[in-house]
Parts: sequence; structure tokens; C-alpha cells
Amino acid sequence: MASTGLEHDLTKLSLIRDSYPQVKAAESDPAKLSSTIFPSIEYSSTDKTEIEQWLITSSHIASPSEDSAKTAERLSSLNTHLSVRTCLLGSKPSVADVVMYARLAPVVKGWDDEQRTGEHGHHHIVRWLDFVQSAPMFGLKVADADRVDVQPDKVVFYPKPIDQKAEKERKKKEKALAAAAGGTVTAASSQETQTMETEKPKKQEKKKDMGETTAAAAASTEAPTERKPKKEKQPKPQKNPPAPDKPLSPALIDLRVAHILKAVKHPEADSLYVSTVACGDPAGTEHTSEYEGHIVRTVCSGLNGLIPLEQMQNRKIVAVCNLKPVKMRGIQSAAMVLAASPRLAEGEEDKHAGPVELVDPPAGAEAGERVYFEGWEGEPEGALNPKKKVWEYCQVGFCTTGGREAAFDPGAVEQLRESGRVGVAILRTKGGVCTVPTLTGATIR
Repeated sequence: MASTGLEHDLTKLSLIRDSYPQVKAAESDPAKLSSTIFPSIEYSSTDKTEIEQWLITSSHIASPSEDSAKTAERLSSLNTHLSVRTCLLGSKPSVADVVMYARLAPVVKGWDDEQRTGEHGHHHIVRWLDFVQSAPMFGLKVADADRVDVQPDKVVFYPKPIDQKAEKERKKKEKALAAAAGGTVTAASSQETQTMETEKPKKQEKKKDMGETTAAAAASTEAPTERKPKKEKQPKPQKNPPAPDKPLSPALIDLRVAHILKAVKHPEADSLYVSTVACGDPAGTEHTSEYEGHIVRTVCSGLNGLIPLEQMQNRKIVAVCNLKPVKMRGIQSAAMVLAASPRLAEGEEDKHAGPVELVDPPAGAEAGERVYFEGWEGEPEGALNPKKKVWEYCQVGFCTTGGREAAFDPGAVEQLRESGRVGVAILRTKGGVCTVPTLTGATIR
């Protein structure tokens, strides 16, 4: 597993040295450390990435130089995360729990009762700390003076437990309401009503026919049977016609300002980074999770070795947000980072050697802000249909100008050559133009 450089001191923690003598002094890989300490537990590639992320978070929480407001935000997010989990990885113990305990216990020891279990306290952190320091599965050798003293009789406020079933129902109702707002439910109800109204006279007609048949049978000895007229077929309810395809346009691509909160190396692929990215999504959006109070997507990018890891931390980018999520070596990626690289000559092989530069939104742009090409404004699709190849066709026209602006050249897109649209369109937000540091005449993808 690749190392971020932030976990190099794990074996120097006295808690790890004293509790787990089987750990080698030189071992710096957190995944291997977890497997050594908990040999019966199997960790997926997603687990390994989460372990790294929690190690980074623990170092921030314990850092004396960390901004107090930021630390409070991280603690609140951790408390929420632990409200429905036994360990940081859910039910799996890992070295992340041990390291978080070692770094967080001295902080919690200094909290008063209100900070621990008050109405706005951190009940779940306190409960989790007591579990880690006491549970045989961890086997921690904590000196009495270092233990967090948890006293149940000093609980100040008892929070209402989270009802998982009710929470699931709430999300389900929200989804249904959203669908209704789009007209889906209305259309379905209308069609159902139409069908019922159509079938109702059929049933009445059927009863009437049966009565007539019985009367005719009784009178058959007295008079010849008259030929019954043919029933007219009722028209079938009309199905809603499919919506016509929208004309090809880069406006169908959901481009947004995004904020990379952190990035780590992919545990299973040397060329990939795994980034935690805020894209301005509302809570409950599919393929998102919560991180430090932000709604985020996990994004894999093939930039390892092309852009230094430190340049991928805490920065704004432009992201494509409506491509179909794909799994990249075991980790699902739910967006794509826009980056520029030199345009290949005809017949030249792409060796992925760089240089590569990220597309920068204008200063002050916020995560979630719409990014668009001038003259190509419009509403993006909710999710691009891979079969229609909107991204593949339009991306050919993504480029940089001589002034280093990100832009779109419709003349480079074969499917748009008969549209009559000419001229390079600049990529921008409402507040300014998107640029790259140095590359001109480059392609963007």
C-alpha cells in the first residue's frame, strides 16, 4: 500500500509499542499494521483508503497548531460518524482506532462533563473511547493515569437514539417527493385513473350482456334469437411518448467548481490518487457521503506521478459531475477532474508522460458553482447516457487558448460541424474565467 507520509510515526507511538510487541519497528504501512494487530480481519481496498483518511484526521485533531473552529468541526463530524458505528470502519477494528484513541484520549481527558455528555457534547466519541480502551479485541495496555475516566452517573444529557428504520423511510419519502415534483408520480396517477375509467364501463357492459343473454335463453322457445351487435373496442390508454433527444452541446455536461478537501494515493494502483471532493451536492445525493461537515464524492484520478500529492490538497478544481460512476481498482469514482496536457500530434502515442496541469476556477469561486462555455449556456443532464457519447464527442473540442484560458472549439467536434456554430468559447463561472498555469494549445480531459 502506498504511503502518504503522514503515518510514518505510527510505530513510535508508545501505545502501539507497548500493546503490540509483534509489530516491527520499521513498519509504516497502516494496512499491514492493521493486519498484524488484527490477523483475523480482512481489509478491502476501500477499508485501506479509509484507514489512511482517519489517520490524517487524527493528526489534525491532535495538532496544537490546528484552528480551533476547524478542530470543533472535525470532532462534530467524528461524533456523528460514530453515532451508528462501533469502530471507525463500522464493525471492523483497525490501527486507525488505536491511533485515534492515542491522539484523542489526552484531549477528552481535559473535557468537562458538559463537553463530554452535554446537550451539545460528544457522547458517541466518549462511548467509543471507552470501548477501545476496554474491549479485549483491542487489548490495549493503557496505564490507569492515561485512561479516560467514563462515569455513567455523570451523563448530563441523554440524546435520542437514531432510528435507522425511520431515517431510511425519511430518505425514501424525500426521493418520492422529488420524483413527484418532476411530474413522474402525476403522470403515473393520471394513466392509472384513465385505465380505471376505461375498464369501468367494460365491467358494466359485461353485466348488461349477461342479463340479456339469460333473458334471450328463456325466450328461445317462443321467438328466434336476434343477432347481438358487435361491441366497439375501447381505445387503449396512450403511453407518454419518450422525450426527444436534446441536440449535442457541451452544456449537457455538468461542470462545477469543486473543492478537493484531501487526496491520498490509491492503495491498489500506482498511477491513481483517491480524493475526497466537495461538489456542492445536497445531503442525500446518490454516491455521496459526509466528511467533516461537507457532503463529498470520492474521485479517482490518474494524476499520481504527474502532479505532486501536496498540490492535490485543499484546492479548488473544475469537475465533471454527471458521468456514470465507475470502479477504479476497487474504489468507486463519482466524478472526474479536468486537467490539461499537450495535444498529441497525428499518429503520436500517448505515453502519459506529462506535463499535466489542473484547470483552475477563478479566485473566490465556491464549490458547486456552475461552470459553462460562453454562448453554450443551458441545463446539464442529470446523468449522461453513456450510449449517447455526449462526453466523448464534446471532449474533443476541450482546449486551452494562447492566453491559457480553458475553452471549447466546436470546429474540432465532427458531430457539430454542420451546426453552424463557430468560434472558440471560453470556460467560465459567473465570477470569471477558468485557466491553466502555463499550457497553451493543449487538450483538456
